[in-house]
Amino acid sequence: MYKSGGYTGEDRMCDLVCDRYPVLQVMSRFGISLGFGDRTIAEVCDENRVDTATFLAVVNLLMNFGNGAELAEGVSVRALTDYLHNSHGYFLGFRLPAIRRKLIEAVDCSLSDVSFAILRYFDEYVAEVDRHMAYEEKTVFPYVESLLSGEKNESYSIDIFRRHHDQVETRLRELKNIIIKYYPAGGTNELNGVLFDIFTCEQELASHNAVEDEIFIPAVERLAADAPRQAKPEPLSAREREIIVCVVKGMTNKQIADTLCISAHTVITHRRNIAAKLQIHSAAGLTIYAIVNKLVELSEIKETITDTQS
Repeated sequence: MYKSGGYTGEDRMCDLVCDRYPVLQVMSRFGISLGFGDRTIAEVCDENRVDTATFLAVVNLLMNFGNGAELAEGVSVRALTDYLHNSHGYFLGFRLPAIRRKLIEAVDCSLSDVSFAILRYFDEYVAEVDRHMAYEEKTVFPYVESLLSGEKNESYSIDIFRRHHDQVETRLRELKNIIIKYYPAGGTNELNGVLFDIFTCEQELASHNAVEDEIFIPAVERLAADAPRQAKPEPLSAREREIIVCVVKGMTNKQIADTLCISAHTVITHRRNIAAKLQIHSAAGLTIYAIVNKLVELSEIKETITDTQS
């Protein structure tokens, strides 16, 4: 049944997907896979170590349920940052390269000058998106990490990002209009297909920007306001504690991934988050932390410590 109001944690995830299939992209960026049966949104999020409030905030914003500033209350800034980081990987590593391949197949090679101009326009656009997202990866996200660690960088603020946050979907809209109005060829399945993908990607990029503008920026502003009073960073999640135990037992990232049934990339992300939360960057330091906080018994890792010393 098509839901007319906002979704809650008590709604079934399968109903959400069937009602609003674009949410599949949201799920993938949160690392939620299919096969969840009739479980609720909250149950599925818990099983996948995803903050339910953050997932619902993004979903309800993109489905036009609720005000962005209100939805931003109670979200996990770290979960939201990971979602945006994964979105960057989706656009730059999958979506835009796939459109380029289809564009090459669709344009008429006999119209070499026009085809070349269209492809060059698209490549320039992709470079623009890359610069936009690289700025977030290299400047904005590290700033947020410092806030989550209880530090406040007075030389930067999220308001700088807001003032310079360009809408990366605008130029894609222009390319779409150029092809529709001026491309000198009859309609083909290939060309219409790539146009459909461009329309869809334009909407996805607009939704990405909406999440940043209406949820991410307000959430980071609140975090920055609390930073001077922040006594400690966010607590470790259950998954992060599991990974610490694996690390102090001498396991490699691949071994950890195999043991916990997650990807090596996810292990690296968790280890980065652990280092940011604890400000501990070595296995030896994590070993001390794990013993002090009773995550492991000394007898469990004595052999690992001995091997390290020798």
